[in-house]
Amino acid sequence: MISIDNLTVEFGTRPLFHDVSYVINDHDRIALVGKNGAGKSTMLKIICGLQKPTSGTIGIPNNCEIGYLPQVMKLSDDTTVLEETRKAFAGRTKMQAELKKMEQEMAARTDYESDSYMQLVERFTQEHERYQLMGGDNYEADIERTLTGLGFERSDFDRPTREFSGGWRMRIELAKILLRKPDVLLLDEPTNHLDIESIQWLEQFIMNSPAALLLVSHDRAFINNVTNRTLEITCGHVEDYKVKYNEYLELRKERREQQIRAWQNQQKEIADAKAFIERFRYQATKAVQVQQKIRQLEKIVPIEVDEVDNKVMHLKFPPCLRSGDYPVICDEVSKAYGDHVIFSHVNMTIKRGEKVAFVGKNGEGKSTLVKCIMGEIPFTGKLKIGHNVEIGYFAQNQAQMLDENLSIYDTIDEVATGDMRLKINDLLGAFMFGGEISEKKVKVLSGGERSRLAMIRLLLEPVNLLILDEPTNHLDMPSKDVLKEAIKAFDGTAIIVSHDRDFLDGLVSKVFEFGGGKVKEHLGGVYDWIRSQNAQQAQEQPTPEAVEQPKPVVDTAPKQPEHAESYAEHKERQKKINKAKKAVAESEKKIASMEARIKELDSLLMDPKNASDMKLVTEYTTTKDALDKENDRWMELSEKLESLQ
Repeated sequence: MISIDNLTVEFGTRPLFHDVSYVINDHDRIALVGKNGAGKSTMLKIICGLQKPTSGTIGIPNNCEIGYLPQVMKLSDDTTVLEETRKAFAGRTKMQAELKKMEQEMAARTDYESDSYMQLVERFTQEHERYQLMGGDNYEADIERTLTGLGFERSDFDRPTREFSGGWRMRIELAKILLRKPDVLLLDEPTNHLDIESIQWLEQFIMNSPAALLLVSHDRAFINNVTNRTLEITCGHVEDYKVKYNEYLELRKERREQQIRAWQNQQKEIADAKAFIERFRYQATKAVQVQQKIRQLEKIVPIEVDEVDNKVMHLKFPPCLRSGDYPVICDEVSKAYGDHVIFSHVNMTIKRGEKVAFVGKNGEGKSTLVKCIMGEIPFTGKLKIGHNVEIGYFAQNQAQMLDENLSIYDTIDEVATGDMRLKINDLLGAFMFGGEISEKKVKVLSGGERSRLAMIRLLLEPVNLLILDEPTNHLDMPSKDVLKEAIKAFDGTAIIVSHDRDFLDGLVSKVFEFGGGKVKEHLGGVYDWIRSQNAQQAQEQPTPEAVEQPKPVVDTAPKQPEHAESYAEHKERQKKINKAKKAVAESEKKIASMEARIKELDSLLMDPKNASDMKLVTEYTTTKDALDKENDRWMELSEKLESLQ
């Protein structure tokens, strides 16, 4: 369908990529990958004609329509959502107007036998058939289906686009592109502003669409679900893997190992040749062999090894005071703006050490509840923050609080302590601030770069409750992996607002779903929640059998219980309950005593004169370990008591 031949792009004297050739075939689903700055977005711009290459050609058939969604675009603010989306059918609307004009002309004319009238009828018939093949007047249903799939409510359709945030307006642009049904989709980070439900809808749309796809994304789950081929930009050229992204990672690892072995063999060959030349350079009897070796060296083409950063960046949060057992407790919490209720009667308890996710459609109140927890906005009900809770909060506005006159390096050096001060460059590199970039001033950074920098600062602060609002929006996959591993190793509590399924998978053990003004708790990971959602939706679909099924006859006769507990059994069970209650009470007394002693030891150890008192340090460590074990024991005893009751 589209052929790229000997493509070269240079900025100044530095080539971004050179002599790149590949073909995008019908129905291809391609993931375009590579490290930041490799030229992925540039490649998309060149294919859709927004940027010219230094050399090379792009072969696109005349009848091939391309739909391109950039990361950033200028959006108009003078229409409603529905009017803006209808622009996708501008060609069809024009055709509709032409057909109407021809109809009027045929109705007004009376020269039915003339050649010109017959030509008019023939032209009208052909254009009308083409119009019907394109869908005719049924596009309103397509618009509604697409907008609701991308998260819009029907009540949003007549609202002006200027009332929506940039993320929602990007959804409108995505809807317009999908509705045009182009032959090739070029999508640059399409999931950045979508929630989980909208991402799943987009996955299904792409999988059912006949269009070819060239995708740039840092959403690993999305890439794996919609692509079947991977193009990697590396070392200025493109490597083509005819497999999904996860399989590509394995093949790339094998390929790089082969490259390293070949490079090592070549280096040995070069070293041997140079040693021979040096040894026999001035011996007349070896002159011919020396010249042969020199010519061999000149002909050697250096083997390139793919640029892969093999350094594993392990990040650990600095130690912090242990928080109370329940860092966050919500009791009948509600929030409304005038008559618009965001959520009501929220009852939520988050235990120490839990990692939980806030999920749901945008606008359902996830960030609003976070702001309530932070005390940034008023609400009704009771919201208790536990004892000794130190909150580390990441939101988009965190980036605005950075000192603009500091360099990137100094911004991190300000908060880094201990061993991390020796690893600042590695840490900056893991979050795409490596090399000379670290010397840039904060004031010249983009919004996304500032967000990443604010995230690094947060990772170095001593906190025991992390609240992260969309932390992965501006991170690439390696950076997300570093952050995920750091949170998994974090021994405090974490609340994560995110739509990134791969990031949440294996990280959270509980999901709070926001929707319809309510917050529901789901035990398990993010995919457990998704499966339960899918099962619920399947159950809600009425079947013909369910509709026609007559109501069952209800037997109103009184029935004896299947199992009536005897007096002896009841007495024995009550004896066990009393014993379990006593064990729980004793355990709680021990926990209270140990927590009080740890608090005393904290105060003593904060005194400089006691800092080196090993007896106190040992007692603190021993008591803390004993407290952890006793907490686990209390949990087991409580569960046993609950089962008995």
